[in-house]
Amino acid sequence: MRIYMQTPVTDDKPPRFYHLFLQPDLLEGWTLVREWGFQGASGRVVREHFASRDAAEDALQQHRDAQLTRGYRVVFAKGADLPG
Repeated sequence: MRIYMQTPVTDDKPPRFYHLFLQPDLLEGWTLVREWGFQGASGRVVREHFASRDAAEDALQQHRDAQLTRGYRVVFAKGADLPG
């Protein structure tokens, strides 16, 4: 599952991005990777480990919802059973 979000473009500064994606790890768990920053520049990356895919998806949805309230808009989403 992958979600890429971006703030609206303004004249005075580049848009910000927020990228969320899940990936399985070697220990039968899941990693939620979050990356954010200004478009065109390297961003900050944080990885969180979860024991189950369900827990990782819940965390992904919480981070997505938090960023939507801050003005980000979903630009790209890919994955099975994406949340509405």
